[in-house]
Amino acid sequence: MITEGVGAVVRTVGVEEELLLVDPESGEARALSTAVLARAEQDAEGESAFEPELHRQQLEFATHPCRDMAEIADAVHRWRAEASRHAADVGASVAALATSPLPVSPTIGAGERYRWMAERYGLTAQEQLTCGCHVHVSVESDEEGVAVLDRVRCWLPVLLALTANSPFWQGQDTRYASYRSRVWGRWPSAGPVELHGSAERYHEQVAALVSTGVLKDEGMVYFDARLSRSYPTVEVRIADVCLDPADTVLLAALTRALVETAAREWRAGEPPQDTEVALVRVASWQAARSGIDDRLIHPRTLRPEPAADVLRALLAHVRDALEDSGDLKAAQKALTALERRGSGARVQRELLERTGSLRDTVAECVRITGG
Repeated sequence: MITEGVGAVVRTVGVEEELLLVDPESGEARALSTAVLARAEQDAEGESAFEPELHRQQLEFATHPCRDMAEIADAVHRWRAEASRHAADVGASVAALATSPLPVSPTIGAGERYRWMAERYGLTAQEQLTCGCHVHVSVESDEEGVAVLDRVRCWLPVLLALTANSPFWQGQDTRYASYRSRVWGRWPSAGPVELHGSAERYHEQVAALVSTGVLKDEGMVYFDARLSRSYPTVEVRIADVCLDPADTVLLAALTRALVETAAREWRAGEPPQDTEVALVRVASWQAARSGIDDRLIHPRTLRPEPAADVLRALLAHVRDALEDSGDLKAAQKALTALERRGSGARVQRELLERTGSLRDTVAECVRITGG
């Protein structure tokens, strides 16, 4: 839904977070989502916010559409706390980790869809125990939504860098800040795509992908950003789940501002930046490799520049939209805090260096998850 604010359009925002279920003692991922979901269903007043995911070691929740970032913050804290409570009832904890730091043998969930995916994609599906964060921002029409997709695509790698939270895989340091994104990229439809140009062309591209038979259905069109199948929203899917809930709120604010900025450019007749897919893909690789701790590919110059400079460029790009929604000061403060503290990847590595134990690292991440 889009509502009129004080002198500006205010787009609603919703967040989906995937969380890892872990053993409170060993820190290892545990296949307990069925039991946790049953607890949540019993406790729900109306529709539950929780849903199953591909693997039984993970759990997803979705917020309702929110008009301001305080609502998003309250919802994220609430549902993380609820997830933790339900998990504790069955002997588990929840951690906002985009991959399991400790070795794990993922268990595919029940249901025909997941069985089909396991059979069709083999080891790719088996190894997809990854947790992301998806942000939905309302749009007025498919035409506006596709115009937004075409204009935000070059900035999405910066969001990946901000949220990078998966340095470990099967007990080893991957040398990446977001290894989740590298694993996720194994799906045949994942990643950046070319400019769509129009809603008609977008839907033709999606239909063509599904008609190949490689994908089960439209739900498996895993673009970095897409039109939602179920809601009048643009769904930005590139981010790792954030360890600190404050970073989830920052991601939501920046994503809404990117969408609004893109829509304004479209209405003003400004064409999208026609960057080749290969260059966007390389920018995403660099963001996954270094997070915000080294250089990033600047979306405008397409050259490596210090991450701090690229982050400031993002903030400048969406400044007017942030100011109009009342989020500018909070976003500036949150971004400064993130740069000082580091993303989840840096925090995880610092915890391992301090404790010498991945188990203790996971335990501390469980605490941080709750805010």
